[in-house]
Amino acid sequence: MLRVVSWNINGIRSPLQGVVYEEPNNRNTVAMGRILDTLDADIVCFQETKVTRDVLTEPLAVIEGYNSYFSFSRNRSGYSGVATFCKDSATPVAAEEGLSGLLATQNGDVGCYGNMDEFTQEELRALDSEGRALLTQHKIRTWEGKEKTLTLINVYCPHADPGKPERLAFKMRFYRLLQIRAEALLAAGSHVIILGDLNTSHRPIDHWDAVNLEYFEEDPGRKWMDGLLSNLGCQAGSHVGPFIDSYRYFQPKQEGAFTCWSTVTGARHLNYGTRIDYVLGDRTLVIDTFQASFLLPEMMGSDHCPVGAVLSVSSVPAKQCPPLCTRFLPEFAGTQLKILHFLVRLKQDPVLKQSALPLSNQTQVQMRPNKARVHSTRLRPSSTRGQKQLMSYFQSSSSRLQASANLELPSLGTLVTPKTPEDKVTAKVVEGPSKASEAKNEKEVQISFWKSVLGGPLPMPLCRGHKEPCVMRTVKKPGPNLGRNFYMCARPQGPPTDPSARCNFFLWSRPS
Repeated sequence: MLRVVSWNINGIRSPLQGVVYEEPNNRNTVAMGRILDTLDADIVCFQETKVTRDVLTEPLAVIEGYNSYFSFSRNRSGYSGVATFCKDSATPVAAEEGLSGLLATQNGDVGCYGNMDEFTQEELRALDSEGRALLTQHKIRTWEGKEKTLTLINVYCPHADPGKPERLAFKMRFYRLLQIRAEALLAAGSHVIILGDLNTSHRPIDHWDAVNLEYFEEDPGRKWMDGLLSNLGCQAGSHVGPFIDSYRYFQPKQEGAFTCWSTVTGARHLNYGTRIDYVLGDRTLVIDTFQASFLLPEMMGSDHCPVGAVLSVSSVPAKQCPPLCTRFLPEFAGTQLKILHFLVRLKQDPVLKQSALPLSNQTQVQMRPNKARVHSTRLRPSSTRGQKQLMSYFQSSSSRLQASANLELPSLGTLVTPKTPEDKVTAKVVEGPSKASEAKNEKEVQISFWKSVLGGPLPMPLCRGHKEPCVMRTVKKPGPNLGRNFYMCARPQGPPTDPSARCNFFLWSRPS
């Protein structure tokens, strides 16, 4: 059996809840290995790794028992990025970064690019510059003993921001490039699996609030998926795409099967999410070899959950990893040049070396008096800068007596008769309560003053739906209300029909 898993990890360097928490001091070393052991898959594809090559560390990239492959964003740091980890028993025969072929090194690449004449070179370079696609090609053996080729396309498709129409165009062009490359691989005789975050929920059953979304079916991303996927369970003559949504193949009517939830609204508590992570296989592969397709919503640590599939095939590992493997990177392979490589040790003649030894001893003896003479004639910093010495802060006993003789005697009016011990005790008993009461009154005055100046935060208003204290949020969307605070229900987001979900209470905060 071959088990493949895909997970939008939302930052590969972040500590993952439920996976790594016992050893915080050794997190970077054990985190990735424990994640892979928990997923228990032959091939694991991560999206949104948010690392570039300059910050990738060896404990994250080189894991015992696995060979890994990374694609980095070339425009922004801490953005996008995908990675594929293969067990040594599933070592690929080829690996390639990107979809266009412009990042190919012509050594160990997958190939089969199809006709991309509709794209310009600049457009292809831009589509591959964000580190959103990684291909690994494997040899598999069916239960009949036939050896075939399987290509996995690990993708993190762009998100279409409603406020940025150019990103929607970028997303659709990426979809188009992905389809051309996948169909070219199919035409070359390879089986193909597209897995990852496609950033589109295909059907209304895959979205928690599809009925309230305007023009849901008219979304360009959903129309593209309609053309890519076969329409299962429909009458004869309906559209038959080259790929099948493996989860809907096994669970066509399963509701609430979501893979992504908003962490800001706490929507995961009530399963108020969307399904935008997929394992898509070509029709022949899914029908003949797929045994199961599953979601892992119990896996915490990201705003997405892992998805995967099980195939009734066995992997035939390659004898050597492709050149794209991270263990071949100079910084991890021990072949990166260090500064010592640029320093050359000078060779000294043995005869000169022997004659120089007694000379150096004699020179040291002669230099010692000169060094002492130099030190003796050197000016002290205190004499030139006027720095005081420690002794200047002390006075001799004679000067102290002279200073005490110059003190003026107090006048007779200031002299008082010294008190007896009994008088001192009586004075303390009388003055004690009065001083304590004065200090208490003074403290109360100070407290009342600061309370009048600093009124403190106002109590949170109660939401109308549950009569519970609200939470304060800040508007971050550009516009006239940017930066304003408002109150809303503190409960997690959920279906409107669920009484335990957030109510629609909203109240602007008064400016202070």
